[in-house]
Amino acid sequence: MSIDGLPPLRDVIERHGLQAKKALGQNFLLDLNLTGKIARSAGDLTNATVIEVGPGPGGLTRALLSNGARRVVVIERDERCLAALAEVSAHYPGRLEVISGDALKTDFAALASAAAGDSGQVRIVANLPYNIGTELLVRWLTVADWPPFYASMTLMFQREVAQRIVAAPDSDAYGRLGVLAGWRTQARIAFDVPPQAFTPPPKVTSSVVHLEPRRTPLPADVKKLGRVTEAAFGQRRKMLRQSVKSLGGEALLERAGIDPTRRAETLSVEEFVRLTNAV
Repeated sequence: MSIDGLPPLRDVIERHGLQAKKALGQNFLLDLNLTGKIARSAGDLTNATVIEVGPGPGGLTRALLSNGARRVVVIERDERCLAALAEVSAHYPGRLEVISGDALKTDFAALASAAAGDSGQVRIVANLPYNIGTELLVRWLTVADWPPFYASMTLMFQREVAQRIVAAPDSDAYGRLGVLAGWRTQARIAFDVPPQAFTPPPKVTSSVVHLEPRRTPLPADVKKLGRVTEAAFGQRRKMLRQSVKSLGGEALLERAGIDPTRRAETLSVEEFVRLTNAV
């Protein structure tokens, strides 16, 4: 099956010897119906520059281009994949830029500025490698400049991580990730992806999460909020007066107007911001 006249992904993988590497967190998504669904979940791409991390053999990349993305910039650490991506680039002249490098060492704001210029918006769309997905998301949620360099993020995670991103207070999944995502974005799970859609199939179900930045999130120092949530959820079963003791304990909670006998998972995003501003 092909959506663009290029060879089927299984043929591409076989021809280039692209067996997925566990050390790189690789699970290739070969179902073109699903890659197209992810691309459509990102919204209107016709005037967008899309940044994709970990394209592998280029399945999602091809879906983004065939769904009208003005330009796609991919960052791929695995040099084995570069020849396959070059074939996609040749098929879509001038629309695909392939960067060989480590996403964890990439300045995404600078990359976005250089790639998009003043000619359109930037969207991040990726089937993120499992071993760096959460770290990248936290970095994108905590950028210094806000509104951020991206108009939206459409990202695939293990379902357990996706549930933590969209979690509400008083739930087992609610934690630091849910506070950060809830503070600065509106996040929702778009759909689930079964293990058998991947090669090799992971042991867990995956989920695609769509996040749109809030234009004016509640004002708070992002680094302080990180420290507060880290302390509060680091001992989540203890009362707040104990878990945030290193930040001021009961005196801090009193300044914020929060009952010191409560636990971290009961606080709303607004209350975490209030607590942060009291530090």
